[in-house]
Amino acid sequence: MKFYSDVILLCDRPEERLYAGDIGTVVEQHHVEGLETGYNVEFFDPLGNIVAVATLPGSYLRFN
Repeated sequence: MKFYSDVILLCDRPEERLYAGDIGTVVEQHHVEGLETGYNVEFFDPLGNIVAVATLPGSYLRFN
């Protein structure tokens, strides 16, 4: 996985106003021994405004 790669959200996160199919950009990766790798992802609207920045496990994302 490369930083600034596009990812697709695979499940809804309504508490963060994010929904399956939203496209985001990976800006950080987190490794904690014994846990799934996590990612900070920025999500944008069609005009390029940031909608949310979320920390998500890799299983919630499809990497292109």
